[in-house]
Amino acid sequence: MPQIRQGLREFLAHGCHGDMDWMAALPERRADPRVLWPDVRAIVMLGVNYGPDRDPTAMLEKRERGTISVYAHGTDYHDVIKKRLKALARWLTAQVGGDAKVFVDTAAVMEKPLAAAAGLGWQGKHTNLVSREFGSWLFLGALFTTLELPADPAEPDHCGTCSACLDICPTAAFPAPYRLDARRCISYLTIEHKGPIPRDLRALMGNRIYGCDDCLAVCPWNKFARQGHEAKLAARAELQGPALADLVRLDEAGFRKLFAGTAIKRTGRDRFVRNVLIAIGNSGNPALAAGAERLLKDSSAVVRGAAVWALGRLVAKHDLAAMAAQYASGEADPSVRDEWAAEGSDA
Repeated sequence: MPQIRQGLREFLAHGCHGDMDWMAALPERRADPRVLWPDVRAIVMLGVNYGPDRDPTAMLEKRERGTISVYAHGTDYHDVIKKRLKALARWLTAQVGGDAKVFVDTAAVMEKPLAAAAGLGWQGKHTNLVSREFGSWLFLGALFTTLELPADPAEPDHCGTCSACLDICPTAAFPAPYRLDARRCISYLTIEHKGPIPRDLRALMGNRIYGCDDCLAVCPWNKFARQGHEAKLAARAELQGPALADLVRLDEAGFRKLFAGTAIKRTGRDRFVRNVLIAIGNSGNPALAAGAERLLKDSSAVVRGAAVWALGRLVAKHDLAAMAAQYASGEADPSVRDEWAAEGSDA
């Protein structure tokens, strides 16, 4: 896969992976499956449909609620798919021998290029896999085997002149077709990024508090998509547009309880509440300011900083100055002091 190897090399060289250090570690493993497991002779790629039952962008208009990416509405896909893959691996080895290993987004495996090579779909201009049968909504899993298996034909690119996925991106995260700068991607910013979200991108996030489906949802190939039928991946009602006023109150125990068994839990409470505060700042609703003010005393600096920014958009300048006098002078973290300074305090 020389083109894939070169693309990965350029992606990392330009720093487009942000602080996803795991992606930059041992890139040769990611570029060549034989480095990850020298005994592999064939890779079986599988997809699980998680097509939504409603328009995933409709919640973006409800600014007092949070928008969560479709894939995270149900049980963590890692757990669901890995169990299936392990069962398939046991069946395969029992039937024809050999050895097998399974991976679901947990190792140095480039699932999307492998899936395209296996004929499941093609990598669209947004770099995600697109299927003629399921549109944009596929979870991917890989089964590595020592068996020699015949290769399926790759799926050709069917994007044509369409640029809908590039045009809709709120943060202009695509410097060119088929190229992503994760540092500007809302999915990266709300899930992987550990520190404060860059100030110039916050207003562009709207009420997206975990992931972003815009470039997936707008793809014209979704006209062939079907609703997913895996019960464990079905959306939980409480994760479809939860109220920001409720989410901003989450402590560690409440976060773990609400998101038990979901992919969201792996992000952690502090990063998640940081995202909620950005959405509150974008809501335009002063009634949500009280929840943000309470978090000026939070134990997490990234939460306190996001609370300052949110309040800067919801309360009058004299009220913000009063808060600064109370909280900013005793703030120990430099990043939070910078937030106060940027909001006009003289702390």
